[in-house]
Amino acid sequence: MTVDHRQLGVDLFNEVWRLMKSREDDDRMIHAAHASRFHWGEAPECKPENLARGEWQISRVYTVVGLAEPALRHAQRCLALCEANALGDWDLAYAYEAIARAHKTAGRLAEVAEYKKLAAQAPIAEDDDREQLEQDLATL
Repeated sequence: MTVDHRQLGVDLFNEVWRLMKSREDDDRMIHAAHASRFHWGEAPECKPENLARGEWQISRVYTVVGLAEPALRHAQRCLALCEANALGDWDLAYAYEAIARAHKTAGRLAEVAEYKKLAAQAPIAEDDDREQLEQDLATL
């Protein structure tokens, strides 16, 4: 049996978004986020940005359920992937956003302000992407 890792990664990523909105099963949401990142990592067409976005989503899931330390771990992994692979634009901005959000979950307000500022200062080419970031930063 051939496994289409890319498609599984995509489908699970989308399932995580649905679960974040519905909050019907937090354990399933956590497992799906990790599974999505795993399958993306196994896909032949995987690029560094796919890995960074997977780490970002895992971090976001942990903030949704109120677990600051794993949220920070995966946010830092997201940033490390951005830095190691020269990923900029909204990938870098959202790496900073993820770190800020993880610190917010932990109640570390000085760090929230620091990383929120870095996210806001990251250059983003598309206006729609900048607007989405600003909306997300406003929730911090």
